[in-house]
Amino acid sequence: MLGLVTAGAAATAWLAWAQNAPTPSAPPAASVPAAAAPAVTTVPGMPPVLDAKNLYSEQGAGKVLPAIAGNLPRIYVPNLRGHDVHVIDPATMTVVDRFKVGYSPQHIVPSWDMKTLWVTNNAERRTDGSLTPIDPKTGKPGAPIDVDNPYNLYFSPDGKSAIVVAEARKRLDFRDPQTMALQAELPVPGCAGVNHADFSIDGRHAIFTCEFAGTLVKIDMVERKVRGYLRLSMPQTRFKVTPLKPGQVWEPGETELCTVKKGMPQDIRISPDGKKFYIADMHADGVHVIDGESFTKTGFIATGVGTHGLYPSRDGKLLYVANRGSHQIHGPRNGNGSVAVIDFATDKVVARWGIPGGGSPDMGNISADGRYLWLAARYDDVVYRFDTQDGGKVAQVQVGAEPHGLTVWPIPGRYSLGHTGNMR
Repeated sequence: MLGLVTAGAAATAWLAWAQNAPTPSAPPAASVPAAAAPAVTTVPGMPPVLDAKNLYSEQGAGKVLPAIAGNLPRIYVPNLRGHDVHVIDPATMTVVDRFKVGYSPQHIVPSWDMKTLWVTNNAERRTDGSLTPIDPKTGKPGAPIDVDNPYNLYFSPDGKSAIVVAEARKRLDFRDPQTMALQAELPVPGCAGVNHADFSIDGRHAIFTCEFAGTLVKIDMVERKVRGYLRLSMPQTRFKVTPLKPGQVWEPGETELCTVKKGMPQDIRISPDGKKFYIADMHADGVHVIDGESFTKTGFIATGVGTHGLYPSRDGKLLYVANRGSHQIHGPRNGNGSVAVIDFATDKVVARWGIPGGGSPDMGNISADGRYLWLAARYDDVVYRFDTQDGGKVAQVQVGAEPHGLTVWPIPGRYSLGHTGNMR
């Protein structure tokens, strides 16, 4: 078992990491003011936690690293059924490029060193999965790399491994983060539909969601072992799906008995203080709250129909929750979609934003300045831009067939843990 880095040198910790970065393409060091010893003991190679009360402190507005600040400002949208990527210029709200990728692109993932954007072409149950690299300086794709069933992609906190989420195989594949050569395989037999993940504040553990099992799996990132599974209990009721009239927006109203006994967990994000994990559940219409250390459920927050994506605000105070608007994997157009806003301090919903005429907000990210929340509309073939400072006012851009895990680039952060830009 690898030993942990002791909490010794404070201001020098970040500089030491930068000088001995685990990959040749690690991000440059940011200036760190002199301070006491770090409050969080991290695994070897992981950049130090600079604010133990807000692990999102370095993804705040205005903290885009100089090395990527000159990258093209773009929204990259993978279209699952179109087998292509649409590229949006956020300044003009127009599609400025489009290119073919592999079969069934699911997410566009910033690499740990933020030099590459990877398109995960998971090919569903076929055998021709691949990763297509995009150069964020030019916005152009490179030659794809053959990779088995890459539904999603994450990176170990130390940057030494890419973690390919082979959903159909019930497996996590650890690969070289540059070449994608296989390092090791970790079967997760109790995790049907292994899906999304987030990492503990110290990098010791990760929790992955198991979409088709209604469970979570906890992974020891030091020993690379399964530590256990947690079955998510369902609420007694969930929101009732109701037809919308033209121009109408969904609002939380009637509920019905929740006869579904098994959840469908999707996205997962950790709280700013690192103590809790929030799990979006499409069948439960809300967010489960999990104690990360004990791996037990401690609460539930009802948010909307078909809860799916989770995005912390740039100041780390709010959690934006995308509710897809349907309990089905393939839902109807103009559904009961919405965005709920949770206050991290109270675990209460403080705002809800609807979509005139209905919709299906799914996955995406937040603009570098924190002003806009960009989400793909999974069933409606458009992209939404919600104005976080104007009551969730929404604009739309037409894209391809079944857009999914879009990414916004460039964005603040020292390094990427994967997905559509889970930055630390």
